[in-house]
Amino acid sequence: MEYVTPEHHTATRTGWLRAAVLGANDGLISTASLIVGVAAAASDTRAIIVAGLAGLVAGSMSMAAGEYVSVSSQADSENADLARERREIELHPELEIEELAQTYIARGAGVETARAMAKQLSAKDALGAHAREELGITDLTAAQPMQAAVTSAITFSIGAAAPLLVAWLSPPETLIYAVGFATVIFLGVLGAAGAKIGGAPLLKATFRVMFWGVVAMAITAAIGAVFGTAIG
Repeated sequence: MEYVTPEHHTATRTGWLRAAVLGANDGLISTASLIVGVAAAASDTRAIIVAGLAGLVAGSMSMAAGEYVSVSSQADSENADLARERREIELHPELEIEELAQTYIARGAGVETARAMAKQLSAKDALGAHAREELGITDLTAAQPMQAAVTSAITFSIGAAAPLLVAWLSPPETLIYAVGFATVIFLGVLGAAGAKIGGAPLLKATFRVMFWGVVAMAITAAIGAVFGTAIG
């Protein structure tokens, strides 16, 4: 008997990957943009580092809270749908079996085969079958608020620490250029890593992340320069 190598699917990473990429990308871009904007308005390295550090702490907390609240709302919606489906199964079991069978018929299964499948799956785990087929809820896609919050906070902090470290090590006269150049490189690495983990096209994902990072830094640098000059 020929051994079949198990398939590896990137869908199993969807939950934490989205939060990780979003957190790291946001931390890198927002903190680098903040540093560049402050540096364009003032040359005080200490003020720049303090601003960057404040952005790191505030951003990581904001990301964690935002992810937790948004994913919790998704979880609440899923739980409400499951509770409603559970009641329908208890009150109208035969109708629910037929409803499940119709989903298989719509996918191309024969009538008798679909009804047999619906009866067998309902006997084993009726709610699980309806969750998958009607609501699209599985163990892979179910909302996990705490996982999303922790992942976003950690990856945001890691992403934000990179330009902050570059700013701390750079001479004041080259700080903007050093942070800008390093951030573009970091974004390229982040985009490539996210594409590799998620199975997306490498060049497209990398360019997309780098492009919007450059745009964000350019805009904040321009605003910092304009307001810095006006205030000064």
